[in-house]
Amino acid sequence: MKTIGSTYMAAAGLVPGQENKHQTPHHHLIVLLEFAFAIIAILNQFNKDSFNEFRLRMGLSHGEIIAGVVGAQKPQYDIWGNTVNLASRMDSTGVVGKIQVTESTARVLEAAGYDCVCRGPVHVKGRGMLTTYFVRAPGMRSPENSRDRSFTLDMKK
Repeated sequence: MKTIGSTYMAAAGLVPGQENKHQTPHHHLIVLLEFAFAIIAILNQFNKDSFNEFRLRMGLSHGEIIAGVVGAQKPQYDIWGNTVNLASRMDSTGVVGKIQVTESTARVLEAAGYDCVCRGPVHVKGRGMLTTYFVRAPGMRSPENSRDRSFTLDMKK
């Protein structure tokens, strides 16, 4: 996990050679999504208890990355690649209170039983128009159809 400005970046499954053959191929994506849902739940409870209205916007993508240590004076572990860039773009083009994912990520999540709602085409810098999806938390009503604030997030106050 690291910060880039006001954005937090998290990655899962970065353990080469330690793959668990008993896990599904996209186990780490599911773990990361469940982590996102947990953050939402904790923030919602915090808002309720403290009378705040902090909100988040999240973006996810999955796939291969390049990882390594950079810097001679202050070495830091970092990740790069198309997957990292797409996740960042899913966040930056996302909507406050929702988790936005790429179409390929939505297909994987749907196969795992998650509800993904097509947002439609979105202009993504460096990629052009991409069809994106919002992931709905299990048991969550659509925010567009209710006054349910339990799906509302954005670290800006």
